Amino acid sequence: MASSLTKASAGPAAEPTFLGHPRGLANLFMTEMWERYSFYGMRALLVLYLSATVADGGLGMTMATAVAIYSVYNAMVYLLALPGGWLGDRLWGARKATGIAGVIIMIGHFLLAVPVDALFFVGLAFIAAGSGLLKANISTMVGQLYPDKTDPRRDGGFTIFYMGINLGAFVAPLTIGWVGQKVDWHLGFAMAGVGMAIGLLFYFLGFRHLSEESSKVPSPLPAEERTALIRKGLIWLGIAAVGYAIVGLAGVFTIDWVLWPLTILGLLLPTWYLFRIKRDKDLSALEQTRMSGYIWFFVAAAAFWAIYDQTGSVLSLFAKNDTESTLFGFEFPSTWFQSLNPLFVMALAPLFAMLWVALFKRNREPSTLSKFAAALVLVGGSFGVMMVAQGMAAGDAKVSPMWLVAVYFMQTVGELCLSPVGLSLTTKLAPEKYAAQMMGVWFLAVTAGDSVIALLQLIGAPTDTQGWFASQGVIAALAGVAIFMWRRKVKPLMGGVN
Repeated sequence: MASSLTKASAGPAAEPTFLGHPRGLANLFMTEMWERYSFYGMRALLVLYLSATVADGGLGMTMATAVAIYSVYNAMVYLLALPGGWLGDRLWGARKATGIAGVIIMIGHFLLAVPVDALFFVGLAFIAAGSGLLKANISTMVGQLYPDKTDPRRDGGFTIFYMGINLGAFVAPLTIGWVGQKVDWHLGFAMAGVGMAIGLLFYFLGFRHLSEESSKVPSPLPAEERTALIRKGLIWLGIAAVGYAIVGLAGVFTIDWVLWPLTILGLLLPTWYLFRIKRDKDLSALEQTRMSGYIWFFVAAAAFWAIYDQTGSVLSLFAKNDTESTLFGFEFPSTWFQSLNPLFVMALAPLFAMLWVALFKRNREPSTLSKFAAALVLVGGSFGVMMVAQGMAAGDAKVSPMWLVAVYFMQTVGELCLSPVGLSLTTKLAPEKYAAQMMGVWFLAVTAGDSVIALLQLIGAPTDTQGWFASQGVIAALAGVAIFMWRRKVKPLMGGVN
């Protein structure tokens, strides 16, 4: 990246730039790229390691338990983005919060590298907590590099930053996935830790290039409020410790005692938080109406992410057990399939951006409701393809890798219709009182979707059947059709937002 640096022409004291943007963008780009490298590299191995036999170095868990753990872990990452943003706003500031987050993530990955089962789950908790904290704050610092919100470089800066996310996600399964799956699981997890350490190095070396605003605490927490929160936290921690101590002493503790409470929390908390905002009497009539409309989009997004996030769990196991691992005579590990989505995003995102602009100029751009409907139909259709592939993989038969290529392509097109559109819509429909918090609410849709999948696994729904793919595919596709058919009823709830 250093070769991309140029000097601004404003004079001898001008700040160095990165592709015409503030120099700090390069450091945040590299930090996020390596953090995503560690995150997606570990995630590519997670379900495979959990379900691998003890003889193969894994934990020997059932497929259902492995998928449930993966889903709960993913749900907690996005759930913890909400308190992560709060810590940045009230306690540490974005700069300090991001640094602390990176250290926590790095420790978590290195704990996974130690072949001790108890430390593995402690490591997962560390990574989930650190990822939520970092996710909520590093994007804030990108925005702070452009103090003038009308700066024409602002959108371009976020686009460059977004490409860093996908670049890290693309390379991770090709390297960490290969080493973990073909050489040693724990060496792969250690590589993820090294990746986060490299990201931290870029981050700390770039401190002087970050905005001074990033080191400030926007809304400092008063001492008395901090004391009250610590007291409440310790009380709840004590209750949990006593409860689990009783379960442990009774000799009935299993992983389900952790998975069930977290799954229920992942379903109830987003619901409670959304309706708490909706029922706030401080909201104007227009804001109340818009929140009613937003609930439609939230539920649609949760349904989308419930299917989409199975790429790292159910589809990962299908790739390993039921898909040929050779193409044109070249053999590759099944984790490489995890690189398809970021590859497609990098290839298609610029095309979609140009497409929406071109259609807008012709007054033919689809509405937000139509884009959400298309996303649900596409992700539902992808599971229709998986239903056929699962049927062809009966017995010892394995299907061509092109089936999964088609599935990932359809899901990526759906993602590009929903994810960036949903982020933009959230900022438009957000009540003024909750402007900062609503981005965290959007991430809670991922939590809710992943928690539904965890719940299905906990109650025993089989994932390796045509029924699993068919039922979810039909529900998602019908939801997309319903949104499109009822768009004239939902549109008035959006209060003029398109």
